[in-house]
Amino acid sequence: MRLTVAVCTYNRADFLRQTLAGLARQNFPRDQFEVLVIDNNSRDHTRAVAAEFASSQPAPRHILETQQGLDYARNRAIAEARGDIILFADDDILVQPDWLAYMLAPFAADSAHHVGAVGGEDIPVFPDGLPPWVAEWHAPLAFRADAGPLPPRHSPMGANLAIPRALFAQLGTFHTALDRAAGNYFSGGDSEKIRRIRAAGLEVWFAPAAAVRHQMPASRTTFRYAARHAFDSARSRTIDRAGLPGARAYLASRLFANLLKALGFFLLSLLAALILRTGDAKKALVRAWRSCGYLYQIPRSLVGKI
Repeated sequence: MRLTVAVCTYNRADFLRQTLAGLARQNFPRDQFEVLVIDNNSRDHTRAVAAEFASSQPAPRHILETQQGLDYARNRAIAEARGDIILFADDDILVQPDWLAYMLAPFAADSAHHVGAVGGEDIPVFPDGLPPWVAEWHAPLAFRADAGPLPPRHSPMGANLAIPRALFAQLGTFHTALDRAAGNYFSGGDSEKIRRIRAAGLEVWFAPAAAVRHQMPASRTTFRYAARHAFDSARSRTIDRAGLPGARAYLASRLFANLLKALGFFLLSLLAALILRTGDAKKALVRAWRSCGYLYQIPRSLVGKI
């Protein structure tokens, strides 16, 4: 069973260097995995960083994907992969030497082919510090203490997610309207893919020992980032929901509910600001902005627009 590690990247060359260094230190048979660097139109020195590891075994294969967007990059990785299992990894993760072995173990033990995906633990780390008001949104996943299947309410993150390559031919590739592209912070392509895997009767496993440390620089702990991420994640969730049965009635009902939420959180933010609880004011305002994302996208989805 061979493994393809697909690192999709966009303008984060210095983080990418650390990720590739971790892959070069894996305690895993060198002829049993490959590394793909899917460069999604980076304007920095991404190509040069990939070239720094030309003497590694295996050397990363640099592939330029010109169609902008994370899921276009993921789908290019699927087309280029030679492994039986594709492990999708973010370009800003730090990995331990046994990471690949722990990620592959559930598949290797699955003689009945019931496992359709394996997600590893994702532990956020903050090299520039973590403001207290944003801390609750960056907790580790910690779904379970041992390796095993997850209930339907839980989905692992796409930053550390392995899927058999054959399933993409069977169930389709990633939905390109749901994830991040230049100019937005959409998310949801991984959870939508997980839903399709479960609908096919397969299990989704969590492997806590296959933990990665996910780097969160200062730019991802600002109010501006948190608010934009909340707004865009609400939009992508709405787009995803619009493709499911009963979507029109559900979305129409959520329109009024989010109008009330937006007003309530705006008022709560104002009250917190008046009593000088700045952190609480920011949190309430981010939640209000999330509801605004639903209010923006629901009417568009109801009339068939993205």
